[in-house]
Amino acid sequence: MAPAHRLQQLLQTGKIVMAPGAPDAITARLVQKAGFPAVYMTGFGATASRLGTPDIGLLSQTEMTTHARDMARVVDIPIIADADTGYGGPSNIQRTVREYIQAGVAAIHLEDQVAPKRCGQMAGIRLMDAQENVLRLKCAMEARGSDPLLVIGRTDALPAMGIAEAIRRAHLYQAAGVDLVFVDGIKKIAEVEAVAKAVPGPKIVSIVDGNETTALTAQDLQDMGFSVVFYAVTALFTAVKAVSDALAELQRSGTPRGSAGNMVSYAEFSTLVDLDFHKDLDDRFGA
Repeated sequence: MAPAHRLQQLLQTGKIVMAPGAPDAITARLVQKAGFPAVYMTGFGATASRLGTPDIGLLSQTEMTTHARDMARVVDIPIIADADTGYGGPSNIQRTVREYIQAGVAAIHLEDQVAPKRCGQMAGIRLMDAQENVLRLKCAMEARGSDPLLVIGRTDALPAMGIAEAIRRAHLYQAAGVDLVFVDGIKKIAEVEAVAKAVPGPKIVSIVDGNETTALTAQDLQDMGFSVVFYAVTALFTAVKAVSDALAELQRSGTPRGSAGNMVSYAEFSTLVDLDFHKDLDDRFGA
């Protein structure tokens, strides 16, 4: 079954789809291993893991779709991928959609910022005209043709122009025919509630660690009517803290022994990366 069809089946159950963010393929494996039904390929995390820089539009379309393809190779659960602004004009959007389909993702979201784009939690976001973005979303939907791919209309209007404009744009993108809408940049519970009340139909919310929205459980969000929840940076921020602590201990004591309790074993890591599968291939077909 195509990844998009699997995601559609999840959405049809009425149970909210929890999709933790994965900055890389090994984290995507961990998301699947933990039992989550989907994984979010976060552009914030992809930029951090590949370049070690902030999410300010530095990754190209080719780098992002390669990142998605690498992730799709190692997990069976649907991937919802960040596709930024589509990386240019209509022809770029058409190619972006086709590349993501070939990469094997279930869904992409396209946002209404102008270049250079920024993470939705940052200040200084600039928006394109809403009607222009409607045309861009229609271009993306036409580009997918009969191939299965969910198109998500994302608006970053909330931090730039306020909740009323974000809701207006979400309605416009729904009217254009997108499969889901996503109001990004939410930092307050009141904003979650406002979107839930004013935007009907399938919609996404992103819960970002460090703000008050983490008080809301997945059940709370499901009760409000959200279809998907992203936890875009939870794994990334946790990993950075764990690695920083382990390196600090190594620097202090001159041995990693003090961090042993916070590590997986070599054998556990080998299982995670499916070493036995490759060992079997080598045993049967190697020289």
